[in-house]
Amino acid sequence: MPVDRSALGAFLRSRRDRLTPAQAGIAPFPGPRRVPGLRKEELAVLAGLSPDHYSRLEQGRQHTVTEEVVEALSRALQLDDVERAHLRDLAAPSSRRRWAGPEAPQRPDPGMLRLLDTLGHVPALLLGRRSEVLARNTLLAEVLGFPAEPGSNLARWLFLDPAARSRLANWAEFAPAAVGALRYEVGRHPDDRRLAALVDELRRADPDLARWWDDQRVAFRTSLTKHVAHPVAGPLTFGIETVISPLDPEQHLVVYTVEPDSPTARVLPLLAGWAATPERAG
Repeated sequence: MPVDRSALGAFLRSRRDRLTPAQAGIAPFPGPRRVPGLRKEELAVLAGLSPDHYSRLEQGRQHTVTEEVVEALSRALQLDDVERAHLRDLAAPSSRRRWAGPEAPQRPDPGMLRLLDTLGHVPALLLGRRSEVLARNTLLAEVLGFPAEPGSNLARWLFLDPAARSRLANWAEFAPAAVGALRYEVGRHPDDRRLAALVDELRRADPDLARWWDDQRVAFRTSLTKHVAHPVAGPLTFGIETVISPLDPEQHLVVYTVEPDSPTARVLPLLAGWAATPERAG
């Protein structure tokens, strides 16, 4: 059965639309322009492809996409490393695209759990496929105001729980990156029906997510800054760092780091002690 190339075509169109001839370093082709960015013919020339070949790619009619073509398009579209990896995933042959996800629950990596246990002084959680929480420490739940019990879903909390928007002071900056991470995961696992169902659910429920999804942005969980408006401790600032499991690349340990002797660093021990009291633990 031929591979569905519609996602590849949509991504190429979105990246072409954002790049003008001037940005690409070429003179615009003559004639009226009906697109915000490069024309198909202009991109084809930049990538060293025939216009017909490139048109077949955007229309989803080119079933075989070589690594050389992926690299040429990545250079012509000035893709960053994450976008380049996403394009490679979308262009992958069918032998690499048959991953529906195991039905059994994902088991946390024991080594990552041991590392999580050493991080009681800062918020941390272990995420698996589809933004599912595999484990977290007590401080994480206290800082976010989200129980984050194993089996819960961080993306659902972020987009479906109104409390997330009030607790995360820079929600409007952080949330689009989360959408980009979901799209990156969909590109890696296009046959994961549970992941597709999650994305459909979120797109129907949240107009912001639907808009960000349609702009084809991709991202990977890397260093970010998160501002938390805690109802007791006040404003908190964290640098978000992600550690990938060496045994299972689908598991990410997300650590909320703090600057030494910062207001956030000084208040965290108080929050940790408060969260550990029997009343709060209950």
